[in-house]
Amino acid sequence: MGVGMAFWDGLFPRRAAQFESGNSATNSIVLSKRNATVSLNKQGALSGNLRVNLSWRMRTSDIGGRSRQSGRLLRPLKLFKPEVVQAHTQGMVNVDLDLGCMYELADGTRGVVQPLGNLIGDLNAAPYIRLSGDDRFGAPSGETVYVNLDKRDEIKRLLFFVYIYDQTPAFDRTHAKVTLYPGNGPRIEIELDERAPQARSCAVFTVDNTKGELVVRREVKFVYGFQSELDRMYGFGMQWGRGYKTRA
Repeated sequence: MGVGMAFWDGLFPRRAAQFESGNSATNSIVLSKRNATVSLNKQGALSGNLRVNLSWRMRTSDIGGRSRQSGRLLRPLKLFKPEVVQAHTQGMVNVDLDLGCMYELADGTRGVVQPLGNLIGDLNAAPYIRLSGDDRFGAPSGETVYVNLDKRDEIKRLLFFVYIYDQTPAFDRTHAKVTLYPGNGPRIEIELDERAPQARSCAVFTVDNTKGELVVRREVKFVYGFQSELDRMYGFGMQWGRGYKTRA
């Protein structure tokens, strides 16, 4: 696969929006293969902003045998610096995981919010989804997405996914977790806990609006390709071109 295949997207960015993050709950719901779904309606989590966050750290066995606890879960000051890990070729590589969201609105509009192409979305206008940095640290990142649940009737379905920005597959060397923080109710956690050495993307979870009920479903399906392959799996039918992520 050529180097250019790692950078993609032909959709257009929307204007920026102001937003507030939801309150974190003290308890959590962990979605697993056995218990894969949760209704936001039944959790009383249908108002305010749903914050979706990607966090990860390296598997300690892959960093020179040292028992160092590194990465984005335990060292917040290094939150925005890609980790350096040992590649299969014995060389050192950067690992940069990003979070994105494909959407289909009630009126049939389809698109994506993601760092590549600077597709940050909008929280107060369509698509009612916004990519953000973690404002607690005052720096941009590709690891937090907000959904305006007050506009839930405008949203038909969502697919949240994680991808590796560069060419090096490294999901098997990371402990990654996606956490949903509704404005009300417990947080929802999904671990990307399956080893997939050659995968470059992962469909993490979907949100479906069925007659007003929002259901979150764990997917955790790894693929060898990128967004276009996830699109084919879930039938969004978008056109994908080459794109690049803006660095701060």
